[in-house]
Amino acid sequence: MGKLLYGASGVEIEFDDRTLTHVQIVIANKLRRRESFFFSWRDDAAVGEGRSSIWLDPSVPLFFKYFGGRVPSINRTWIDLLTVSANSSGGLQLVQEPDAAPAASPKGTAEQERP
Repeated sequence: MGKLLYGASGVEIEFDDRTLTHVQIVIANKLRRRESFFFSWRDDAAVGEGRSSIWLDPSVPLFFKYFGGRVPSINRTWIDLLTVSANSSGGLQLVQEPDAAPAASPKGTAEQERP
């Protein structure tokens, strides 16, 4: 499990590394443009199954800590969904990862499979 450490007090928010990577990309893009916004998610059952939100602003320190050493593959569709959400009046709402688009077959594969 990765962690997002929020603010000077270092409030720790846990997400799996894959989710945290996608969230980091969207947050970084918003903060790079000096945009402030809410980030909201559903809490895990271990902490009460409620909802939580934080206000993200370029002046608030953030630290992303990952458990694993490898950067996961990026699901562009998920990034797009999260970005649309982040740009809405409700702010960034964490949604489950959609299935990735099917990968294109390598060039020439179709011809090679014909008898």
